Amino acid sequence: MAQVATDIPRPHQVAGEQSAPTGARGGRPRWAALAWGVAGLVVVLASIIGGVLVGPAQISVAQVLQVFATESGVGEGFPGVAVSRLEHAMVWDLRLPRVLTAGFVGAGLAISGVIMQSLTRNPLADPYLVGLSSGASLGAVSVLVLSASVALPVAAFLGSLGALIATLGLARALGTVTPTRVILAGLAVSQLCSALVSFVVFTAASGDTYREVLAWLLGSLASASWDSAAIGVAVYVVVGLPLLATGNVLDAFTFGESHAHALGVRVEQWRWALLIAVALLVGVLVSISGAIGFIGIIVPHTVRLFTGPRHRLLLPFSAMCGAVFLMWSDTLARIIMEPKEIPVGVITALVGAPIFAWALYRHRSGTPQ
Repeated sequence: MAQVATDIPRPHQVAGEQSAPTGARGGRPRWAALAWGVAGLVVVLASIIGGVLVGPAQISVAQVLQVFATESGVGEGFPGVAVSRLEHAMVWDLRLPRVLTAGFVGAGLAISGVIMQSLTRNPLADPYLVGLSSGASLGAVSVLVLSASVALPVAAFLGSLGALIATLGLARALGTVTPTRVILAGLAVSQLCSALVSFVVFTAASGDTYREVLAWLLGSLASASWDSAAIGVAVYVVVGLPLLATGNVLDAFTFGESHAHALGVRVEQWRWALLIAVALLVGVLVSISGAIGFIGIIVPHTVRLFTGPRHRLLLPFSAMCGAVFLMWSDTLARIIMEPKEIPVGVITALVGAPIFAWALYRHRSGTPQ
């Protein structure tokens, strides 16, 4: 992708304020941001351990660490700590891959939300509002129901990319491509994809396939395994991590495409590169987790209250908060109705809808974002 100058002015500079110290907002020194970053990583690690600990069967911290030590080959681990085969399998084969999958999915969806909000200059935009998630759902459900010989992540990505192209094409057909037109076009494409999903399910699905698709459409990590965790790691390393380095470019897009072009950004190349990357990220993540909503809206919007508009801080902190949010949401989904389990998408909707309503009120009332 094209290189962009590192001296792109920040949003607070354009507004006429003096430049804040590098890596800071409002005069906070660089070490403060670093300290918060370290604290965020600690919270992520604590959430991983907490997610493994919590469940119908009680397992102690010592037993979890014993399993980690055994699997990592660190000698015999902790003498005197007994772990049965069932407990070992419960930690290593069931809970840990599920928690890790939730973490990578949450981080990826949060990053996608940040980028969509920057490109559309709309703080309430997310992959769902521009049709990406619905397109990915259509591709994945078609494979599940019709038993097509296409890998699920590939079908989800193609569906996501197709929805993206349809959204941008419709927005362009309406006239000048503006953030509002992109959102409206995305809503239309999203509704169309949802209708097609319903048509495919009710005409071709039956029995176990119907139940599997229903749980998947509601967003569920019940079938998470080391394979899904590996897919999450791969797409995050290949797509997610490079997106974390696009802070300067996204800062430029905050001013509008004409301003970004004046600042030396190759607008068309960057816009398509970022949109395709988001489509790939969302498509693959939806293929392993189902349609989980609200993370792409509420996490970036909430994090922005603390980090400000600077994407160099907003992107990594949104990723960490998205991971933590989905890990604990999935943990709650596992235990809230024991022995039954509810789809994690229900939890994120119950938590996210009130926050989204509050964010919508702030945006409508003209409160600074």
